[in-house]
Amino acid sequence: MKYIVMDLEWNQSAYGRAGEHPRLPFEIIEIGAVKLDNKYRLESEFRELITPKIYRKLHHTIRNMLNYDEKELQRDGKPFKDVCKRFLDWCGEDSVFCTWGMSDLFYLQNNMDFYYMEKLPYPVKYYNIQQIYADKYDPNKTICKLEKAVEALNIPVLEPFHAAISDARYTAKVLQTARLGNIKDKYTLDIYQHPKRPEDIINERHANVIDYVSVEFPSRQTAMEDEGVSELRCPKCGRRITPKVQWFSNAQNTEVAGGRCFYHGYVQGRIRFRATDGSDDTVYAIKKITRTNKAGFESLKERQIELREKKKQKRHESEKRRAKARRTRRKTPSKKSAT
Repeated sequence: MKYIVMDLEWNQSAYGRAGEHPRLPFEIIEIGAVKLDNKYRLESEFRELITPKIYRKLHHTIRNMLNYDEKELQRDGKPFKDVCKRFLDWCGEDSVFCTWGMSDLFYLQNNMDFYYMEKLPYPVKYYNIQQIYADKYDPNKTICKLEKAVEALNIPVLEPFHAAISDARYTAKVLQTARLGNIKDKYTLDIYQHPKRPEDIINERHANVIDYVSVEFPSRQTAMEDEGVSELRCPKCGRRITPKVQWFSNAQNTEVAGGRCFYHGYVQGRIRFRATDGSDDTVYAIKKITRTNKAGFESLKERQIELREKKKQKRHESEKRRAKARRTRRKTPSKKSAT
């Protein structure tokens, strides 16, 4: 098994939404990666610049972060398809990706899709070193920037951040230095691709987490009526749990719930809904169930009560406005009666 510690740099429209391509919001301009063996020893490196085809001008925020500019990209860059093919060949078959964060693999596949390249083997599993590091070193499991982790681990800063190859090297150093233990079961599922058939549904319990990715549903409500989507189970033992905090909408595309396993304590479920390509209605569900503590469970319960009271207050205010409008209409004489 080889670990491919990768990092990408990408550009976006310098003119905001008006200049954005609908199929490619972020265009990759650099791929940097480090290949480690199963004991995290360095084997080789990969680094290539990519000539942008859609966004030739760098967004001002991105230009300020990078250590190169448009001229270097045009001079030293190569076409995305050529670079990506060489990168995947370099990775080899017996390899798994590692990243600092959750975006790189998603946007790699998005760029591959844009150029109609063959998709990565599904499902795509990878190791989010940022979250694995946070799980060990932060009591609240709050993620941090790569620079902060490098500083905390006393890793020498020998090159600037925000170039793909240097960030890949630093992420590899974190993996080598942080003593994260056996990460085999601590993988994350990338959800750029999703199940199209019931037999492809993802339902995996690993490292005290349950990951579930559904097939497509015609609506969010239909999805929540599906037992596989809405059931709550203990991520430690897999036993089914009756929610003590029923599923409720915590954000525009998110549902949360909580319960308690008799043997292993409190758990929390979170479902995110993602629209399928070309549809505002058809969705698929991405559910993650994790263990929590009593404080986390009580916080979830308080959040449900808070949102319920806000809805009640909103309804009350809406009814007051409608009643006021009715009284105004009754008091205002019509044109006919006025004449």
